Amino acid sequence: MGQGCSSSSSSLGLGGDLTLTLPDECLECIFGKLGCHDRNNCSIVCKRWNHVDSKSRQRLNLLARSEICPSLPSLFSRFTSISTLSLKCSRKLVSIDDHSLARIPTFLPSLTKLKLKGCVHITDYGLISFSMHHPPLLSKLSFASCGVGSTGIVSLILNCPSLKDITLKHLRKLDAHNTPLLLQHQNNNKLERLCLKDVHNARLFIPLVCSSAQTLRTLIVCRSSGNWDPVLASLQSTTTSSSIVEIQMENVQMGNPGLLAISDSCPHLQVLYLSRATDCTDDGLSAIANSCRKLRKLHIDAWNRLGSRGIGEEGLLSIATKCPCLQEVVLMGVPITIISLNVLASNCPSLERMALCNTHSVGDLEMQFIGSKFTALKKLCIKSCPISDTGIKSVGEGCPSLVKLKVKRCKGVTQATLSKLKMRRRCLSVSAESGSMLLDQLEMEAPPALPNITSSRTHVICSSRGALLLRSSLHNALHIYHNRRRPPK
Repeated sequence: MGQGCSSSSSSLGLGGDLTLTLPDECLECIFGKLGCHDRNNCSIVCKRWNHVDSKSRQRLNLLARSEICPSLPSLFSRFTSISTLSLKCSRKLVSIDDHSLARIPTFLPSLTKLKLKGCVHITDYGLISFSMHHPPLLSKLSFASCGVGSTGIVSLILNCPSLKDITLKHLRKLDAHNTPLLLQHQNNNKLERLCLKDVHNARLFIPLVCSSAQTLRTLIVCRSSGNWDPVLASLQSTTTSSSIVEIQMENVQMGNPGLLAISDSCPHLQVLYLSRATDCTDDGLSAIANSCRKLRKLHIDAWNRLGSRGIGEEGLLSIATKCPCLQEVVLMGVPITIISLNVLASNCPSLERMALCNTHSVGDLEMQFIGSKFTALKKLCIKSCPISDTGIKSVGEGCPSLVKLKVKRCKGVTQATLSKLKMRRRCLSVSAESGSMLLDQLEMEAPPALPNITSSRTHVICSSRGALLLRSSLHNALHIYHNRRRPPK
């Protein structure tokens, strides 16, 4: 009996396939946790694995060159459960055409997300033909560096009943044709998220934003030229307030009229990102504080593209006084002092995440105040501020809820202090970029100087991470040289 068991176990160990005992559902779960390359390798192991992979794969990334067009029908017929399709091609190559795009809904009825990047040979005709199939589950679209214009995008919005998320990035044809995205049947518009990046004609999107005001929840505009104040003002044209809860404006031309429009039309705003907006001041931020009392996240980069700073401490005081639900504050270039920190600590008891960057007004006194008053703070980031080891020690001794501390480009902070803080508070995660920090005393004990070598001086400019690697390499080289010159005992 024992011999039979040993022989069966040895046969399983040597030549048996243990996966034969697994049901297909288990294999599907395992394949779902693999990367694209590993999953492709698994699909060629055997017929069963190929079948399981074909019926369970939900995401497909293809290099969308023109050569793949004849193979698309057989490829999509194999993967019938695809819900996310990504087609990418270099703009210098010939991409798939309109005819290939138009047939995708017939092969992939479960498609929910479609991403096109660099497909310059796909035009409005292809988008119109695609939308005529009325894909029932398609909810997210993304176009980057494609040859599409406003006509095709409008057709998709009107004919895709489940479409809620659109991302448009670097569409040259859309900018060149100068045709607004005008929706004739506004009742069919159910957009909830609109993301615009690297587009160069703001007024084209006024009709789209205006018609989506009742359903739109997230508006993101990045690195896009034109005056965006009229676009935000179009939210005020509706009879009822907008449902927008998140607005991100980064590197755009926008001023107080845009902030006033947000305050008037978006009373439910919870997330506000203002990064390098040209003409925003404390008055506009005060208007946000007066109307948007549900604000939870505030990110402000006060430096604009002209090198000046429009937002100061007055606007922050208004936000801290009238928005008690704040949970996250990121301030870059804002001259914050103990006065505004005191208001934040007293009026915002649920503040858990804070980042103070690129400001000379934050020193050791401010760090001591943070350590003593911000008891609910869990994550703190300090970057390019004139703090020293004293300030870090104060935060380490206070802030009982702190679980993560980041220190970047603070020249007065040494590695020895951070190491002691890690030892004192085991549950605290401390990360730092040491490339620009002061060397601690052990690192300052350098080996004897190298002999004079005649060479030309070279100036090296690198990032903090590069400086850290460079310093480590030079430090190790000096130690090796010192050990080699040390006389044997």
